[in-house]
Amino acid sequence: MKGNVLIVHGGAPTAVINSSLYGAVTEAKKYPEVDKIYAAIGGSKAILDENFKDLKEVGEEKLKLLLQTPASAIGTSRYQLEEADYKKMVEIFKKNNIKYVLFNGGNGSMDTCGKIYKACGDSGINVVGIPKTIDNDISVTDHAPGFGSAARYIAATVSEIAQDVKSLPIHVCVIEAMGRNAGWLTAASALARKEKGDAPHLIYLPERPFDEEEFLEDVKKLYDKLGGVVVVVSEGLKDKEGKPVVPPIFQVGRSVYYGDVSAHLSNLIIKRLGIKARNEKPGICGRASIAFQSEVDREEAVLAGRTAVKAAIECKSGVMVGFERIPGEKYQCRTVLIPIEEVMLHERVLPEHYINGRGNDVTDEFVNWCRPLIGGELREFISFI
Repeated sequence: MKGNVLIVHGGAPTAVINSSLYGAVTEAKKYPEVDKIYAAIGGSKAILDENFKDLKEVGEEKLKLLLQTPASAIGTSRYQLEEADYKKMVEIFKKNNIKYVLFNGGNGSMDTCGKIYKACGDSGINVVGIPKTIDNDISVTDHAPGFGSAARYIAATVSEIAQDVKSLPIHVCVIEAMGRNAGWLTAASALARKEKGDAPHLIYLPERPFDEEEFLEDVKKLYDKLGGVVVVVSEGLKDKEGKPVVPPIFQVGRSVYYGDVSAHLSNLIIKRLGIKARNEKPGICGRASIAFQSEVDREEAVLAGRTAVKAAIECKSGVMVGFERIPGEKYQCRTVLIPIEEVMLHERVLPEHYINGRGNDVTDEFVNWCRPLIGGELREFISFI
């Protein structure tokens, strides 16, 4: 079916979202039925504005730069679409002879992708989703591109901070990880450990109710023993009533601007325990870091882009590319196509068997699951302490 491809980015970028773009563009170039390879410059709003750029004529040398480019090379957005916008999009697709729509994003973007698919109906326009998220909260798929690199960043950063705290053991350092309602990224900090007893000493996840008294008890016990303590907490921590430990500063739909959880807990340690404490909040540093980009993550992101194009060309529509692990000692994954209805706004949180009984750490099972995704061992250090 001769026509044009349109690639759209939605939501927050990752360290490998451009790798999926590279995979999609290079794959689309192989098919004679593809005329133009449009990129929506600025996310879903760019569709309505018809702000498209043809990437078909961009040379391989320049395209390869996508593999090492942070953020989104074609722009993205969190634009709130209305019901009428989806109908308008279909008309725009027809006007521009767009037969293949590839939407790259997380939970919210897959919801948008599903609504575009439904709006297209039997128009002959094929719609395929490409997963992307540092939070790893997209359902059904084993994991999503973007998570492995962010996991590597948080593990490496915690590992380096741990060396600092160990060498000057006089305070508690509370590090805050992104992840909203899912603790996958916070949990990945456990990969900083090389030996038993290494930092992070405590990990608190949004899947378990946060108890301030237990937290203070855990911190005091470790501080008395070690002098320096490293704690990693999720930005989405909630109390027993399901309320955020620190109320969000601002919220529009699913976009939440959290209060400073790490600062709040550091102040709590100082005031209640009389112990020096400080907080660190890497924030978007983790999702923007190419220095800590996981090779596995990058390769899988490229594969996701390629697979999405193949699916669309083969007239498979209303699906998202997912990953399924192949059983065995060596890590291997294959791509699968998941019906988009199974993904739309279904949030995948950390399962119970990945969290320890006290709720202040993760299990070895999680570490074994996560380790291959970060793409090789972290940097080694030496210490005479």
